[in-house]
Amino acid sequence: MDRIPILKIGEILLVSIQVDMDDHTALALQDDLTERIVDTHAHGVIIDITALDIVDSFIGRMLSTIASVSRVLDAETVVVGMRPAVAITLVELGLSLTGVRTALNVERGLELLGRNAPARAASLTDGIDDDAHSGTDTAAFTS
Repeated sequence: MDRIPILKIGEILLVSIQVDMDDHTALALQDDLTERIVDTHAHGVIIDITALDIVDSFIGRMLSTIASVSRVLDAETVVVGMRPAVAITLVELGLSLTGVRTALNVERGLELLGRNAPARAASLTDGIDDDAHSGTDTAAFTS
């Protein structure tokens, strides 16, 4: 069984699918990727499907599942390199890939994840008491 390599680029994991995906390879990828997200604390996943000529319903659902699991683990997923025939097939199969963002290529996928980094940082600080985290000791001013 082929294993699909997962590369780490900063806080992003890059998966470039260069083999024909069968069901076992897709399941192994899902397991491997979720482990790597947890191990590396990745905040983004790019799945490059440029080399895939066809995607069946199982592979389409698996991409959607990977995106959902990644989101639960605090990592956004972007699928890049989708060929028009693959997009048409997914639509014809009724697979909308809910929660999966797409980009034309890896470069644009990286840009998309990079643009979302400031929004992610802002959402992490929402609700935090600014005085408690500003480095200012308010107790020193009350005595």
